[in-house]
Amino acid sequence: MKIVTFNIRLDCGMDGENNFSFRKDFILRKLRREAPDIVCFQEVLPHVAAWLKESLPEYDIVGCPRGALLDDEQACVAYRRSGFGLLRMEAFWLSPTPNVPGSRYEVQSPCPRICTEIILQDLSQGSVFRLLNTHLDHEGQPARILAVEQILKKLRSETFFPGIPVLLTGDMNAEPDSEEMNLVTRSSGLRNLTEGIGITFHGFGKEEPAAIDYIFATREFLCIALERWTDQEGPLYLSDHYPVCAQLTLGDR
Repeated sequence: MKIVTFNIRLDCGMDGENNFSFRKDFILRKLRREAPDIVCFQEVLPHVAAWLKESLPEYDIVGCPRGALLDDEQACVAYRRSGFGLLRMEAFWLSPTPNVPGSRYEVQSPCPRICTEIILQDLSQGSVFRLLNTHLDHEGQPARILAVEQILKKLRSETFFPGIPVLLTGDMNAEPDSEEMNLVTRSSGLRNLTEGIGITFHGFGKEEPAAIDYIFATREFLCIALERWTDQEGPLYLSDHYPVCAQLTLGDR
């Protein structure tokens, strides 16, 4: 199983030579060449979600915009339909009211944050696993800690296929040694498969770089290869983040 976490960078029209319109073909060529089984995207605006669905017909793509009017970014998941069957999909807001669209914690930025949770069956071997993809708050550690605690609490209380293997991916906006990332690994059974991968956010070379993109997994997943997609064509990058790709095998429960 080849899985990628990919902050695609929202199409804001303010990135000059790295505007999304210039990166689209580059992104598609890379995805087609690598042929990942699952891609966990962040910062996907509705028109970009529509473009992904049109451009990647071999994938099913699921997600929900994070804003109250459902017109904002989403953390969507693309999975190869020939390889996986969808057993459940749920989107919940990282807030005290997770079922209220656009809700958020008082201590966070004005941006709502959302998590996409799906349960997939690997059609080749019949195994079932849970995948969560998210994008944590960019301004405040207290909001990120609350969001991580919420996600972990939800995992502990699951009643639909409880105890199955789990993958947690996303742009966490936190370095590996931060309190919130230590919280993920300390008591959840999740391991940081991307440990030591290096810088993942580079800001098109204009901002302070950071290591903030992750793939976490429970013990059933074995990582046999890991890489950043650092491809560049002249000044053109895939995104302001390096996508991170892991090759995994899934053992027995």
